[in-house]
Amino acid sequence: MAQEVKVETKLPEAGFEALRTNGAKVNYFFICKRKLWLYSKNLTMESSSDQVTLGKLLHDRSYRYQPKREIMIDNLIKIDLVGSDVIHEVKYSRKMEQAHRWQILYYLYYLKQLGIEGFKGEINYPKLRRKEEVSLSSEQEAEMTQILREIKQIENSSESPDASFSSVCRKCSYAELCWG
Repeated sequence: MAQEVKVETKLPEAGFEALRTNGAKVNYFFICKRKLWLYSKNLTMESSSDQVTLGKLLHDRSYRYQPKREIMIDNLIKIDLVGSDVIHEVKYSRKMEQAHRWQILYYLYYLKQLGIEGFKGEINYPKLRRKEEVSLSSEQEAEMTQILREIKQIENSSESPDASFSSVCRKCSYAELCWG
């Protein structure tokens, strides 16, 4: 069960409040814009996905010894693990590495907007016994702002983006909606 952490937000950027989103949407932005749009319309298909179930099992069984697991911030982002100066995101496979990387960069960005700095990120792939360290640069901060604007545009659109077939479509929980 995720712990809820309320943080007073003292945001220096006026636009951040309007652009805030959750990590899944940032992840989906890099995987598939249509998937992002469907998810933003509360069409969630993850509960019927074997891939998602496997990922949840791996997540639940990995790092059980860690005391700070599943930290929820502002009922919006859920950080898998928190160390003294590192936040961790646990993933099943490296197939969508760019999406994983931007998701944890978003968490670092979000924390920075709240005035919480000094953290680094780490993507853990326990099945592969690999990890990737992630740091947020000023260039990535600027790019993140643009990404968040594009996510809001997709969410606010009355029409879904066109489906574009890629290799990830075969195992996507939304495949039936796009190709069925």
